[in-house]
Amino acid sequence: MSQTELLYLPEPDKAYEKEFTARVIEASKNHVTLDRTLFYPTGGGQPHDVGTLETDETIRITSVRNQKGAPRHEVDGTPPSQGATVTGRIDWDRRHALMRMHTAQHILSAIAYETFGATTKGNQIHTDYSRVDFDVDTFTEEQLETLQAEANTVIDDDIHIEGYEEDRDKLKERIDVERTLLHLIPDHIKRLRVVEIPDVDICPCAGTHVKRTGEIGELTIQRTRSKGKGRTRIVYDLQTP
Repeated sequence: MSQTELLYLPEPDKAYEKEFTARVIEASKNHVTLDRTLFYPTGGGQPHDVGTLETDETIRITSVRNQKGAPRHEVDGTPPSQGATVTGRIDWDRRHALMRMHTAQHILSAIAYETFGATTKGNQIHTDYSRVDFDVDTFTEEQLETLQAEANTVIDDDIHIEGYEEDRDKLKERIDVERTLLHLIPDHIKRLRVVEIPDVDICPCAGTHVKRTGEIGELTIQRTRSKGKGRTRIVYDLQTP
C-alpha cells in the first residue's frame, strides 16, 4: 500500500482537482515524497503530470515516478525540507489532454475487442497523439472506418464515466479477463480501481480519465503500422471538443 494518499482516485471527479496541500515526508537533493498528491506518476502507458510546489518559493515538478510504492516528485530547484507543508499545483492543460487521450484508448480497445476480437497488447498516451497495439496481423480500411465511427458514436453519446474500487475476485466474475489483461496485475493486489463506461467497457485502471465521453472530442485514426506478425499499431489523435 502506498504511503502517499492518491488524491486523483478513485472517481473521475477527483482528477479535476488542480491544487492541494501536503506535507513532505522525504526529501533529497532532487526529489520529494509527499503524504498526499494530485500528481500522477508514469505508469500504465500514461505519462506523469508536471506542475509546481510552493513553500517560500516556487519549484517545478519535472517528473513523477513510483518509488517503493509511493510517487516520487522530481524537482527543478532546491526541494522543501522534510516536514514542510507545501501547496502543489498541476499543469491542468497537460493533465486534461492526457485524460481525454486515456479515455479514448479505453473506448478503442473495447470496440476493437468486441467487434474484431482484437486484444490490446500495449498503449502509450501523449498529449497530441496516442497509440494502441493490437494482437492482429492487420486491420482492413473498412475495419478502421468502423472502429473510428463506433468510437466517435460513444464519444457523441456523452456517457457518464464511473470510477470506483472493487475486490479483485468480485471484479473477475463480471469482466472479460482477456480484454482487461487482469492477469498482468500482480496477484497480491486484491482491491482494484475500476473505470467503467456503461454499456461500453469495464476495466481495472489507475489512470486519470474524463467524467463524460463528450469531453474527449472527435477521434481520428491517423495511421496503422505493423509491429511484426500478429501485432498492429493504431495511432490516433483528438480534436478539441
